[in-house]
Amino acid sequence: MADVNTASAAFLATIPSPDQGVWHIGPVPIRAYALCIIAGIIVAIWLGERRWANRGGTKGTVIDVAVFAVPFGLVGGRLYHVVTDNQLYFGEGKNPLNALKIWDGGLGIWGAIALGAVGALIACRRKGIPLPAMADALAPGIVIAQAIGRLGNYFNQELYGAHTDLPWGLEIYQRYNPANPDDFLNGVALGHVPLPDSPVHPTFLYELLWNLGVALLVIWADKKFRLGHGRVFALYVAGYTAGRFWIEMMRTDTANHILGLRVNVWTSILLFAAAIAYFVLAAKRGPREAPETLWSKDVPREDSSDSDSASAESHAEVAAAPDTVRDSAADKATEDPKPDPEK
Repeated sequence: MADVNTASAAFLATIPSPDQGVWHIGPVPIRAYALCIIAGIIVAIWLGERRWANRGGTKGTVIDVAVFAVPFGLVGGRLYHVVTDNQLYFGEGKNPLNALKIWDGGLGIWGAIALGAVGALIACRRKGIPLPAMADALAPGIVIAQAIGRLGNYFNQELYGAHTDLPWGLEIYQRYNPANPDDFLNGVALGHVPLPDSPVHPTFLYELLWNLGVALLVIWADKKFRLGHGRVFALYVAGYTAGRFWIEMMRTDTANHILGLRVNVWTSILLFAAAIAYFVLAAKRGPREAPETLWSKDVPREDSSDSDSASAESHAEVAAAPDTVRDSAADKATEDPKPDPEK
């Protein structure tokens, strides 16, 4: 009985992993990873749209930009992952076609940002709006989307750290897929048999919480200091890479190394330095972009069109008035004003 109670207490003091990350509706697989990515994109677009409109931009512009940026970003994220972890897909005994299976996980955020920026640039030029301003509006939503995406890693039971006895350690279980015994990702945990290192550091959770903190920091700084010209985005990059540096050092998943450090550690160092430099230098460009520069060139401004319409109606009324009325109005305008008795 004592052993059972001890085991129960240990289990309750840790975080259990989901039994599976893939469900099937008939032949159609429903993947938690994909759902998290989609949810993150929706949140990023929603928040970005609100922030863009609050800055004076045209409503609906963020959705138009996302039509270009999201597909580019997904391709870029996958390319970054395949290039930096090429041993998973190429070489003896590997199937290169697996590099196309984005639904099995594997998106590099920096590839997604880089190629997504290309798509956003194309859209911004078509709209006649500055890309740095759009990046500033999107920055908090992007890092929140990254946080939501990390939940997909939780369901996939991946991207964790070494063994830990801390109360928030993550229990990881053996999963079994009867169709393919080597395919643990699409398997199901039967009996909650722990893997040898379980419980482990939930590094995906560390990054999730860090990302939410970065989002709050960026929103606060932007509101207080009215940042512009890409400085909000630079602050996001600096904040995210600062956390990714130490979290990446804790991860135990397979990764390529350069001079003893994981590739993503070096990427974080370089991007952090570049983001800080840009943040400082961009301050010389002056105050935040004027609202009129954020209006899409293919959408007429409501305020200007209303003003023009009102002016046209006024001129039409004067032109249609009888001559006696116009003359009376002119005479009244030239009369000396009556003295103010209070003066």
